[in-house]
Amino acid sequence: MVMPFGNRPHCKTYMTALFYRLFKTQRLLDRVIYGVALVFSLFLLTLAFYIGFKLFQTSFPSIKKFGWHFLWSVSWNPVTEEFGALVPIVGTLLTSFIALLLGIPISFGIALFLTELAPSFLKQPLRILVELLAGVPSIIYGMWGLFIFAPLFADYVQPWFINHLGNFILIGPLFQGAPLGIGIMTAGIILSIMVIPFMASVMRDVFEIVPGILKESAYALGATKWEVVWNIILPYSRGGVLGGIILGLGRALGETMAVAFVIGNAHQLSSSLLMPGSSISSVLANEFTEATGKLYNSSLNELGLILFGITLLVFMCSKFLMRKIH
Repeated sequence: MVMPFGNRPHCKTYMTALFYRLFKTQRLLDRVIYGVALVFSLFLLTLAFYIGFKLFQTSFPSIKKFGWHFLWSVSWNPVTEEFGALVPIVGTLLTSFIALLLGIPISFGIALFLTELAPSFLKQPLRILVELLAGVPSIIYGMWGLFIFAPLFADYVQPWFINHLGNFILIGPLFQGAPLGIGIMTAGIILSIMVIPFMASVMRDVFEIVPGILKESAYALGATKWEVVWNIILPYSRGGVLGGIILGLGRALGETMAVAFVIGNAHQLSSSLLMPGSSISSVLANEFTEATGKLYNSSLNELGLILFGITLLVFMCSKFLMRKIH
């Protein structure tokens, strides 16, 4: 009597050995992949610590001389070697805030239109256009802002702000001054134009992963388009939406050339958003190559350290908020 092939003892032993060998190989591959991923992660963490350490090391003379006073001092005089970071810090935060204030609702509307409202023949061309805008170099936005947007802003928009909003008690000081075209508000608007494609792309991708059965169920129960968006799409994708906003904020905080073209690069603190100012990145771009003297270079490096710290703080807060949301 011939035994079936699968029931032969030596076949069972062979299959067991083969399975054990494959199992060991798979475990070995898992360990290799884990080790490679761990090395890359540690490399990135080490690089971040190294950048922070070098910035601290090169800015130590400035830290030693000015101390905490550097953070709230408005003086910036290379001749007398008096430096303060308050004006660039305020300019960085204000321009980023304006960029998000304008960019978040527009990005949300673009993403919502592309995923829920746009006709099928418009979706693909608009997606390509948004991605193309995200790939435009920042210096192009800066040149467009300086030569095209700023003159139009000075001739038509800023005079309206000054005449209609400059006399209000609370918000009036924000819209006073001469219509120069360049300034904090101009830089914030250019930044918003830059970050809108990034945030819109992320929000669109997040909206598209919302399960269709959830939306169809809501429509079947009689929900309107707005109710589906507000009660189904946004709660389901709020973590991704927040991630897109943080991505836009990260770009706005560190943007250099576009801001340097239109912010005015003035070391003065003004209550008006229409007046020229400066940001940390614009100061570094304009003055680093011309900095002479150990203290001057050290002060610029301390500005870089402050920007590095602001960015880390923003991303830490965003991770905390995303954990709370989930």
